[in-house]
Amino acid sequence: MTVTPADIDVRRITDEELPLWIRTARTGFLRPPTVTDADLAARRTAHIGSRTYGAFDAGSCVATFRSFAQELTAVGGAPVPADAISNVAVLPTHRRRGILTRLMNEDLTAAKERGDVVATLIAAEYRIYGRYGFGPATSAAEWTIDVPRAGLDPHWPGPEDGGRIDFVSLEEVRKTGPELHERVRRAQPGAVSRTDVWWEQDTGTLRVYGEWTEAFYAAYRSADGEVQGLVSYKVDDHWGDAKQPLNTATVEWLIATTPAAERALWRFLCSIDWVVRIKSGARSPDDLLPGFLPDPRAASITTQADWLWVRILDVAAALEARTYGGSGALVLEVTDRGGFTGGRFLLEAGPDGASCTPTGRGADLTLDVAALASLWLGDESAPRLAALGRLGEERAGAALEADALLRTPRRPWCPDMF
Repeated sequence: MTVTPADIDVRRITDEELPLWIRTARTGFLRPPTVTDADLAARRTAHIGSRTYGAFDAGSCVATFRSFAQELTAVGGAPVPADAISNVAVLPTHRRRGILTRLMNEDLTAAKERGDVVATLIAAEYRIYGRYGFGPATSAAEWTIDVPRAGLDPHWPGPEDGGRIDFVSLEEVRKTGPELHERVRRAQPGAVSRTDVWWEQDTGTLRVYGEWTEAFYAAYRSADGEVQGLVSYKVDDHWGDAKQPLNTATVEWLIATTPAAERALWRFLCSIDWVVRIKSGARSPDDLLPGFLPDPRAASITTQADWLWVRILDVAAALEARTYGGSGALVLEVTDRGGFTGGRFLLEAGPDGASCTPTGRGADLTLDVAALASLWLGDESAPRLAALGRLGEERAGAALEADALLRTPRRPWCPDMF
């Protein structure tokens, strides 16, 4: 018998249903579906304050969906309340029945009622989320560094600016990491908040995803002792047939408040004995990393793709939250098939801030909320979207004016997966 959408019960799960939910999520992500008592305990802690949804068919959990409170940094540094979406999975037995649409609508409706300005997610597949009003808003790149080719002095003694690099304990990471990250993310459009649970998971206090192995953690301290950078990395154990070390260091994450701290941490990684290759992890596509090397060609891009996706829930609040590169006024006709926002808005922006109000004036640009999300953090080009047919230029020159207002000197970047 074919199960119809009406036969599926979509709702927040109960505590007793958590084991079923975990098993379904793991199955959907092609992971072993075994659920232990430790998994349950960790998940119960990690999901405090989250909205954990499931879809049920005759008592069996057939889809999972979770969201939680987050802050997203807008251009200019303002924190914007966001509905962060994660753990989205529909079992292959129940695809194409509108289950994800129902889960998404349930969550976004609640987010809108709470006053969240945007929703966010990291898309595993590109073609799914555009139909729900999400647009790719930041990109990420991963570099692989050929250390011997980089041209660095193998006898490097440490930072030349009076600073120093030290290994730090898990306790110190939990103590200094959150404050450092707050400073970094307040200055980085596209960055998101990290909860206490994030730091507990990263340092092994809370183990939500099964087996955990401790990383190496190193801190850069300036000449006056201030921690200005942290890096987490792991190293494999690979030796060649001629007893030559061929190890790869993989960066889990690297954050820094100054270019000097960032440079020193990359230089440190390149100086580790036995390491001949470094995988940078997901970085901004205009990261400084290659320029830190005497031979930038030693850092080759191995991955470059969309990263953070944004769904705008309140057009006026989103556009008023950010700063702009100049002064100007635009009338935007924004469509939203989901019905959460949209309309015709007059955006007036300048050095002292911006206002975005409903208007009856003729539109300069027409676009949907997904296209607006791609423009909002400053990464996408309005003329490019017009050329692709995703934006309509109703007044000649309006796309170039939008570009001058919306684009940012450095590209937005989200350092986190969630």
